[in-house]
Amino acid sequence: MTDSILNSVKKMLGITEEYEHFDTDIIIHINSTFSILTQIGIGPDEGFTIQDSSATWSDFIPEDSHHLLEMVRTYMFMKVKSMFDPPTSSSVSEAYNRLISEMEWRLMVAADTEVEAVNDT
Repeated sequence: MTDSILNSVKKMLGITEEYEHFDTDIIIHINSTFSILTQIGIGPDEGFTIQDSSATWSDFIPEDSHHLLEMVRTYMFMKVKSMFDPPTSSSVSEAYNRLISEMEWRLMVAADTEVEAVNDT
């Protein structure tokens, strides 16, 4: 998978890198999701946003937190998908929302664990 945040989210949405018609919409949803991640303790303390496809996952997740990367990527996809192209079925939408809530909880726990580990050293 590409390290570009925008391009990897587009790929998971089924949109090719070359097709840029929806980039602005997707970037807005990505940045909204980064705001949520910041609030739950994931990523830089000052927050994080992207402007284009040049921002990479390694810009957001530091080397010492790489174990969170796949969960963050999955969470990002599910949040952006639910905002950009929400499921039409209420049962599928409900399933997405449950998974998103579970991932938020797990990410909060992971962030708390990292803070505790830093405080213990």
